[in-house]
Amino acid sequence: MSLTTREWHFMQRPVGLPGPETFKLVERDLPPLQEGQCLVKNLVLSVDPYMRPRMDAGPSYVPPFELGEALTGSAVGEVVETRSDVPLGSWLVHQAGWREHAVVDAGAARVVDKGRYPSSHYLGVLGGPAFAAYVGLFHIADFRRGDSVFVSGAAGAVGSMVGQFALLAGAKRVVGSAGSSEKVRYLVDELGYDAAFDYKTGPVLEQLRGAFPEGLDVYFDNVGSDHLAAAIDVLNDFGRAAICGTISTYNAVEPHAVPVDAVKVVTKRLRLQGFIAFDHEDLRKDFDSEVGAWLEAGRLMSPETISRGIESVPAAFTGMLTGTNTGKAIVRLAEDQT
Repeated sequence: MSLTTREWHFMQRPVGLPGPETFKLVERDLPPLQEGQCLVKNLVLSVDPYMRPRMDAGPSYVPPFELGEALTGSAVGEVVETRSDVPLGSWLVHQAGWREHAVVDAGAARVVDKGRYPSSHYLGVLGGPAFAAYVGLFHIADFRRGDSVFVSGAAGAVGSMVGQFALLAGAKRVVGSAGSSEKVRYLVDELGYDAAFDYKTGPVLEQLRGAFPEGLDVYFDNVGSDHLAAAIDVLNDFGRAAICGTISTYNAVEPHAVPVDAVKVVTKRLRLQGFIAFDHEDLRKDFDSEVGAWLEAGRLMSPETISRGIESVPAAFTGMLTGTNTGKAIVRLAEDQT
């Protein structure tokens, strides 16, 4: 099958927040399928914070995006042609996002249950953000029933899952920070957080001390900067912090130092650990089982902010970086047909 499609190419390394000059929508002809490949029509695309550091040159845990090449990211697509064992009509989770169609190696993709859940769930509550939340909370931070938990960036894709997981697993108290009064209300009224605060309305340290007068045990960090410094101050002895992201620094033009009080880290015997979720694929079966059971039982919410159409991808991406989304930022290209 010969097919012309559209995809977003990376044209210029941004300084600060990416602008229109960073991206270009390109029309191209897809190559014929080789043995072991599928042609997929993408239904939903993911935009995620980790994509922003990949736009900078230099080494990281994943290679940087190359100028002039198509951008990539998680997507769910329906197989419309196949030269593999994957049947026509199947749904695949793959990494050829930022485009309407893609040629995908079947061995590098994951078949998921078509129609059991909306396709977007496989990018959110059953996808990478929720898996990062699961790994960070239960494995890196070693969550224990009765812990008090603070989540920064709590209304985002990862944070909205962390708080729910902690509550379901028996946390004593769960508090989140967010960037608006609407998000604060959402965390408490919809997701069940015990409390939340708007970090823009006052010093984080002051608000965090007020939220945890007896101290906290676990900090899940999506923000870095003043949130990490405040958490170190309020963590109890032997507290644990899972460092998932530092979104406050991703668009910084100047080098940004995180004010870590090393004396408190030592005297309180704190454990601060960064992590990358895909280093922990051995936990995937446990994640699928436990989170799937919570979802089936109706105990988990899956907040999403949905944009529509391939043209909307850059705006959805920069909106996510500046906090316009609640929950997972999704771009829907086509409706699910089950």
